[in-house]
Amino acid sequence: MAKKKKKKKKLIKGLWSKSELNLLKKLFQNNPTAQIAAKLGRTNDAVKKKASRMGLRKSKKYLKTLGRA
Repeated sequence: MAKKKKKKKKLIKGLWSKSELNLLKKLFQNNPTAQIAAKLGRTNDAVKKKASRMGLRKSKKYLKTLGRA
C-alpha cells in the first residue's frame, strides 16, 4: 500500500506585506512566536528575525507568564 503524503501549508518566503507587518506588531508582544508564525504562514526563525529587526520585544507581563521575568 502506498504511503499518503501529508500536505503542508506552504510557507511564504521573501518580502513582508504591510498587513503582515501590522499583524506582527499587533501580536508579537503578548503571543507565542510559533502561533504568530503559523498565522502568517512563516517559520519561527523568520518571525523572530523580523521582530528583532523591527525592535519588537515580548512584554514583561507575557514573559512573567512563562516564568522568564
